[in-house]
Amino acid sequence: MNVVNTFFLLLFALASFRLTRLIVFDRITSFLRKPFLDQVEELNEKGEVEEYIIIKGKGISAWFGELLSCYWCTGIWASTLLYVLLIMFPIVGEPVVFILGVAGLAGMLEAVLQRILR
Repeated sequence: MNVVNTFFLLLFALASFRLTRLIVFDRITSFLRKPFLDQVEELNEKGEVEEYIIIKGKGISAWFGELLSCYWCTGIWASTLLYVLLIMFPIVGEPVVFILGVAGLAGMLEAVLQRILR
């Protein structure tokens, strides 16, 4: 595999990672999850807050709830969406992949720094 393909694969993987986290975990996209999932917080015996996800509805609604609560499942669809965007609309897809890829790498670096600086 040449350098360009390796760079693209890494960038695409980071973009897929970031888009998946954005959909499944980030607060800014909670409106996407809200119709399909309930998030319940409870205190455990140690006094720590634990969060549980309850899937709403039945049928297609429950299917979307399962999808949005599963990082691996959403990752497949996020990667597919990015790939289709790149193939069908490269003028839009390339900057989206680049921005998400850089954001993914920046997020990973921030997480590493936070652990080191603790």
